[in-house]
Amino acid sequence: MKGLKLAEEYFWAFGAKMIEEKFPDYENRIAAGLVGEGSECYGFDDQISRDHDWGPGFCLWVTADDYKAIGQRLQVEYQKLPRSFKGFKRIASQWGSGRVGVHEIGAFYQRFIGRSRAPDTLEEWLYLPEEYLSKCCNGKVFTDPLKEFTRIRSELLKFYPEDIRLVKIAARCMSCAQSGQYNFIRSVKRKQYFAALSGETKFCSDIMSLVFLLNRCYAPFYKWQHIAVRSLPVLGEFLYEKIGLMITTHDYQEKSEIIEAICAQVIKELRKCGLSHSPSDFLLDHGPIIHAMIKNINLKKRDVWLG
Repeated sequence: MKGLKLAEEYFWAFGAKMIEEKFPDYENRIAAGLVGEGSECYGFDDQISRDHDWGPGFCLWVTADDYKAIGQRLQVEYQKLPRSFKGFKRIASQWGSGRVGVHEIGAFYQRFIGRSRAPDTLEEWLYLPEEYLSKCCNGKVFTDPLKEFTRIRSELLKFYPEDIRLVKIAARCMSCAQSGQYNFIRSVKRKQYFAALSGETKFCSDIMSLVFLLNRCYAPFYKWQHIAVRSLPVLGEFLYEKIGLMITTHDYQEKSEIIEAICAQVIKELRKCGLSHSPSDFLLDHGPIIHAMIKNINLKKRDVWLG
């Protein structure tokens, strides 16, 4: 039983009935689902996940006015729902409060992206942590008759404005080239193995981020990046397998060859997408070309390394 499926069945078994009976005047104004933090919101939960902040539970989202009117009462009724469902109980941790229960819509988004609405400007988009945008777009909305929660969510799901995407892709090209194609093997030759390990880790993280950007999908929290990249249609399965090989081999030369193979496929995709025309096999050379495609003058003036 996956946590997201359990949450949905739990809502329809108890939550929907509670709303209908206790809050009939608001039945068509309350959204329900499971979105935000936790492996179950991504479908990555397993047996290990069940030891904390996993189990029967869901989110209820209401507008600011409705929260003032019924928010506390709604939370009280939510807490009265059965603790056990289909043999599972939710074990709350010290740090897991607020993952389920009643939320004011604006406050829910404020918690993750620092604002109660979708970003309006390129600058607002630029500085939003990608993993938090991912948390706003994961999981599932079971019902939203008012459509207010999904209105904001839909804006975020449209992904970054193109200029922001280009800023980030260009920056990832630079960092991946530096950490993987350049510094990794040089660190090995100098027997600076901590630097080599750091370079390998940063390369893996940044190249996955780049592939998420090519797929127009927000990269999740680092713990879920590798498993999440596998489902991406563009280079997802390829990258998942190559990174899996790289982190399990102890042969530094093989690691370097895998880095080059990954970069070659990414560069091929950049050319296929019309993002670069360079014949170079060094990702660093593609960054400035992509950066030059940015239309916004202020973003174009930014250092190509910054993204």
